[in-house]
Amino acid sequence: MSATLAHRASHRQEIRHSRFLAQAAPIDSSDAALAFIAEVAVADATHNCWAYRHGSEYRSSDDGEPAGTAGRPILAAIDGQGLDRVVVVVTRWYGGVKLGAGGLVRAYGGTAAECLRLAPRLPLTAMVTAWLQCPFEDLGSVHSALAQHQALKEQEDFDAHGACLRLSLPATELDALKTQLRDATRNRVHLHEHPPT
Repeated sequence: MSATLAHRASHRQEIRHSRFLAQAAPIDSSDAALAFIAEVAVADATHNCWAYRHGSEYRSSDDGEPAGTAGRPILAAIDGQGLDRVVVVVTRWYGGVKLGAGGLVRAYGGTAAECLRLAPRLPLTAMVTAWLQCPFEDLGSVHSALAQHQALKEQEDFDAHGACLRLSLPATELDALKTQLRDATRNRVHLHEHPPT
């Protein structure tokens, strides 16, 4: 199971007189990643190299460092720690000593990896959408069960027979919710993984 960061994190280190600052954050879209990069990039620094991953979307930038020596190692640090929905910016202030291609890869990748290693994480849970139909008299039992299984009500419609709800919930909770609703309502509530026809 992959994870994301619980909140923003940072890590500083000095390597052969160059200062490196890694700043990382959880993201919910590629636009959020680009906004974070724009926010934390330091204008008077030598380089602001970055990478992000959001599901199958990913990008990286060497920001003037030799190709492949900064952005890709940062992305490799994200992937190597099993993280998703994360952006990392590593800012470098040049200290007068050239690090060489291998040194840059180790410096950028290592600073990013250490920042991510120290940061608190949140597991990413696969969510599913489900549709629930119930008579009016069972709404109290339904709402109680939804809260216990972390199900969020996204839509609620009523007709002469009762309520129809569209839910979002962790995939791991779906079977337990079905069982609880069946037992609590004598099987009067119907939970489906496809919209009712």
